[in-house]
Amino acid sequence: MTTHIKGISSHADPIQAPGTDESVWEAWAGWGELDEFTLPPRGRVVVVAAHPDDEVLGLGGTIARLAAAGNSLTAVSVTDGEGSHPRSGVMGPRELAEVRVRETRTALGRLGAEDARVVRLRVPDSRVDRHEREVCEALMPLISGAALVAAPWTEDVHSDHEAVGRAARTAAQAVGTAFAEYPVWLWHWGRPEDPRLPWSRAARITLPPDVQALKRHAVEAFESQIRPLGPGAENAAILPPEELAHHLRPQEVVFL
Repeated sequence: MTTHIKGISSHADPIQAPGTDESVWEAWAGWGELDEFTLPPRGRVVVVAAHPDDEVLGLGGTIARLAAAGNSLTAVSVTDGEGSHPRSGVMGPRELAEVRVRETRTALGRLGAEDARVVRLRVPDSRVDRHEREVCEALMPLISGAALVAAPWTEDVHSDHEAVGRAARTAAQAVGTAFAEYPVWLWHWGRPEDPRLPWSRAARITLPPDVQALKRHAVEAFESQIRPLGPGAENAAILPPEELAHHLRPQEVVFL
């Protein structure tokens, strides 16, 4: 997760602004109204991420369930997430990219998906919108024949997430693959009553307690994002506890 975004509200940066407390989402009565998403019983599933960790934050529990069911998994990282701490003097972009890729592999292993194929497209972090066509073309052979492709929501209020979502959706349509979008930053800037949220096409994926525990352990693999790299604001954690709380619920959400 890297926080270079395009704003849609009066605040210049909705992701950097104070977010919605998880208690608001916990109290939302709408959870029970969402249909349960039916996971593919067999076949290959491709989960596309804008940055290493998006796939685990958004769909880590789903990945664990798919792996346990015997589905073949491919995890595509469009960028290496090298831009998460652009002013850090502790870790430069190249080192940070390698760290984040290792964290992803560790996280997938903790989800039971150690055999997942990991593909890096190495598109520049926070510049995906400039390479959207290239991403789409790179994804088509990767998702051809898959039972499902999932990618970040195209309205997630993060330019990389939205560009990756658009590219993946276009690629899925081109090759005839089922497509679902998963939100990441929505839980921070949105609220249940927000009219921009497409609840009419939302579905939930229930995570049993053992799967929740696997996801929590997997999220903890992303030390470069959940802990400071060093002293100073330029090295601050991208995902403090109040942000992580959004991603450790007993359900995940996709838009269809």
